[in-house]
Amino acid sequence: MDEADQARDAGTQAEDRSRRPDWFHRGHPVFFPLAGFFTGMVSIIVVPGLYAAVLRWLVGYHRAEELFPFVLLLLVVPIGLLVPRHTRRFARYMLLGTLATLIVAVGVAGAVLWFLLKRDA
Repeated sequence: MDEADQARDAGTQAEDRSRRPDWFHRGHPVFFPLAGFFTGMVSIIVVPGLYAAVLRWLVGYHRAEELFPFVLLLLVVPIGLLVPRHTRRFARYMLLGTLATLIVAVGVAGAVLWFLLKRDA
């Protein structure tokens, strides 16, 4: 490379650095909140169903019913992530996604049950 190419590359690099936002090397500021929220949401919807299906396939229906309450250990994951400092933000949003999904699911189930009972009575 000659001096002209090096000068052009240095100018391009300086221009690229000036266009980058200050959070460029740390990641986008909403990445961890979104990832945590949707991880919590998916975990509360998918994991219990998969856990029940695998248990039923491995040990049979009656034993799977006895072992199903252990799915609550799923809540240990975001609580455990609250301990290390660098995962706290993700864990807070994961708990928020988990709790919001539970509230919505229970609320909708209650509303449907109420509607069906009022309709039949």
